[in-house]
Amino acid sequence: MDNGTINGVIIILLIISFVGLTLWAYSKRRKPDFDEAANLPFADEDEPAPHHRQDSPTDRTARADSRDKQGDTNA
Repeated sequence: MDNGTINGVIIILLIISFVGLTLWAYSKRRKPDFDEAANLPFADEDEPAPHHRQDSPTDRTARADSRDKQGDTNA
């Protein structure tokens, strides 16, 4: 077999794979799974968000001093 035949066979296999994957992804049996996955960002979380503690003035000063030592000019 020459390179043209091998390339042709590979192209045919890739086209068949693409068409099969597309039909599988858009089949009606997959719709409930995709609908569920689409709603995942809106699902309720089981645990509440953690509360952020208030920094004391000494904590803020210590962090600012630390940034100055590292050469960070953004406050």
